Amino acid sequence: MSAVHTDIGASDIRERAQRLIARKRNLAVAAPVLVLLYLGYIFFAFDVPGLMQRARMDNAAILLSDAVSYKTHVTRDNRHDTLSVSIEGSRRAVFPADSLPDWVTQEGERTSIFLPAGHVVTYDGPLVTYDLPDYGQIRVTVDDPITLVLPQPGPVPDFISASDSRVVITTPSGRVTVTRSRTDTFRYFWGWELFFFDLQSPFAGFTPAQVLAAAISTDRLDPALPNWQAIVRDVWTNGIWRHGEVFWAIMETALMAFLGTFGAAMIALPLAFMAAQNFAPSRALRFGVRRVFDFVRGVDALIFTIILSRAFGPGPMTGALAILITDTGSFGKLFSEALENTDKKQIEGVQSTGANALQRYRFGVIPQVMPVLISQVLYFLESNTRSATIIGAIVGGGIGLMLTQAIQTTSDWEKVTYYMILIVLLVIAMDTLSGWLRRRLIKGDGSGN
Repeated sequence: MSAVHTDIGASDIRERAQRLIARKRNLAVAAPVLVLLYLGYIFFAFDVPGLMQRARMDNAAILLSDAVSYKTHVTRDNRHDTLSVSIEGSRRAVFPADSLPDWVTQEGERTSIFLPAGHVVTYDGPLVTYDLPDYGQIRVTVDDPITLVLPQPGPVPDFISASDSRVVITTPSGRVTVTRSRTDTFRYFWGWELFFFDLQSPFAGFTPAQVLAAAISTDRLDPALPNWQAIVRDVWTNGIWRHGEVFWAIMETALMAFLGTFGAAMIALPLAFMAAQNFAPSRALRFGVRRVFDFVRGVDALIFTIILSRAFGPGPMTGALAILITDTGSFGKLFSEALENTDKKQIEGVQSTGANALQRYRFGVIPQVMPVLISQVLYFLESNTRSATIIGAIVGGGIGLMLTQAIQTTSDWEKVTYYMILIVLLVIAMDTLSGWLRRRLIKGDGSGN
């Protein structure tokens, strides 16, 4: 009889094991299938095929090129027969008529522009010619309509876009745009133009060695200042890159993050005692405080930024308040959970000495939660440094505003790259600072080892 029961029990175990193995096998097959189905849904729901068709990789290449290069405009006003040479078309970077680049020459009304690889563009009254090696001379006459004459018979090549009102010639050496009102030739250069000195500075065009020699020289280029002070002044007041304004914008961004983060921590800490289950005076108060934390944490800082900017106007303080409100909810939740995990024995030990409630909190509770509080606050400080950049673009403060302005111009992508590098460096600096503070305040070690 026991042998029969043994066989039945072994059979049941075998069947359960087989069902378990089959279930796991089905799950192992079903999980990848569900993932693939979901990815397929995303592929069509987000119109990935259409996105790939609409993608303009040539525009992306232009943006990447503009981020590490700049162009000099040689512009002829066809209506007034005037010529100007400027960097990036900026009115603040126009070459004086008697100090044109050496690759632009003038002989009366005839202007020759020498581009790389032997390409030459010539303005001669209403006639614009482009001498292209291995192809010939392209002739464009400014008239109504604009006429294009190619050196070789056949269809217009791909590097030329032509209509009755506009002709654009694009080659690796440069670009020429001809309309009835103006003719532009663009020559590209690697690097960031006039990064240290603008054209108004007497040090413009100096090599690093020449700048160093001028800094230690006693022959003043500016009678009012020694050369080294004039160098610092001209870099700081550079009208193109605005290094002084950028520095203060970076400081505003850091200040927004600092004030918002630490202000939220100071407000959230006392409120967290009212939201902690083991410290709240009443259940109703605890419920109300927690709901307030949920509300201010649930609304994104950008929403508070828009509301506060309408109420108080733009400025870095508005951005700091938006960060403060949102982080108060986040800190309140984190701090209250840390308080609920405190050790009662340490509090009772302080109480046995005759300490009052405030002293019990100060010496029995705060030392326990302080490492967690400091770690969370410093982490949020790093995160808010990035958030302050976006918030600054809305409230008109900090480096975020300058980044937005550079993007909107669609021509200053090298400045976009510059501002993004500064933002990354600022985040790295805040991360380094928070790590040092964490070691000093939590571990008592400032050596960094």
